Amino acid sequence: MASLAEWVEGARPRTLPASIAPVLGATGLAIGIHHFRPLLAVLAGVVSLALQVGVNYANDYSDGIRGTDEDRVGPLRLVGSRLASPKAVRLAAVIAFGVAGVAGVVICAMVSWWLLLVGAVSIVAAWLYTGGKHPYGYYGFGEVFVFIFFGLVATLGAYYVQVLAVSPAAIAVAVGFGSFITAILVANNLRDIPGDTQSGKRTLAVRMGDGPTRIFYSVLMLVGVVMFALALGWSWWLLSVLILCLLLVGPLRAVFAHAEGRALIPVLAGTSRLTLVAGLLGLVVFSLMR
Repeated sequence: MASLAEWVEGARPRTLPASIAPVLGATGLAIGIHHFRPLLAVLAGVVSLALQVGVNYANDYSDGIRGTDEDRVGPLRLVGSRLASPKAVRLAAVIAFGVAGVAGVVICAMVSWWLLLVGAVSIVAAWLYTGGKHPYGYYGFGEVFVFIFFGLVATLGAYYVQVLAVSPAAIAVAVGFGSFITAILVANNLRDIPGDTQSGKRTLAVRMGDGPTRIFYSVLMLVGVVMFALALGWSWWLLSVLILCLLLVGPLRAVFAHAEGRALIPVLAGTSRLTLVAGLLGLVVFSLMR
C-alpha cells in the first residue's frame, strides 16, 4: 500500500504550480480593468489544479498498465512502481476529475451553461491523453493538448468567467503560458526519449529526435517571454520581463549543454519555476498597470 507521502508524490506536485500560473495571470488582467470576481477566480484555479492532478494520476494509471514506466528516470509512478493498484490510481484520477467537474458546474451556474461543454471536452481530452485504445500522447500530440487546454483554455477561461469577454492582452498571455507549460512537457519528454523509444511510446520528442527537441524547447521558452512582453506593452512595466529572462538562462544553458537523464530534472524544475513566477508577475503587474 502506498503511503500518503507517496500518493502526494504520485500527483507530481512539481507540475502543479504551472496549472495555477495561467489563472493568476488572467486574474491580474481582470483586476487591472476592474472586473475581479474572487470566487470565480478561485473556482477557475480549482478546476485547473484538479485537472492537472487528474491528468497526472490518469497518466500514471495508463502508462502503468501498458508497462511504459518500468525503467523510469523521472518522478515516482505509483502503478509502475507497484506501490498502488491500477484500480486505486484510476479512482484517484476520477476523483480529481470529479472535483474539477463540480467546480466547473458552479462556474457554469454563475456565468453560463455553455461553458459546461468546454469543461467536458477538457476532461475527455485529459483522459485520452494516455488512456483509451489510441492515446494521442503516444503519437506526438501531447504538446498540442497541453498548449490548448493548460495554456489557452486555462488562461482565457479564467479571464472570461470574470470579464465575460476576451481581449488581445488575454490572448497574448494565454499563448505565453501555453508556450511555457508546453515547454515543461517537452523537457520531460526530452529526458524520457531513451525509455519512450524502447517502450514504443512515440512522443513528439521521440519523433523529432534529441537535437530538434532541444531547439523546440528553446523556441517555446522565448515565445513565452515575448508574448508576456507584448501583453505588458510599451511601458516601464516591461522591465519586469528581465526577471523572466534571468530565470530563462539556467534551463537554456543546461539544454544547450546537452544535459541528459537526471541532469534534465533541474530544467523541468526551472521551467516550472519560471512559469509560476510569470503567473505571479502577471497577477501583480497587470493589476497595477491599467
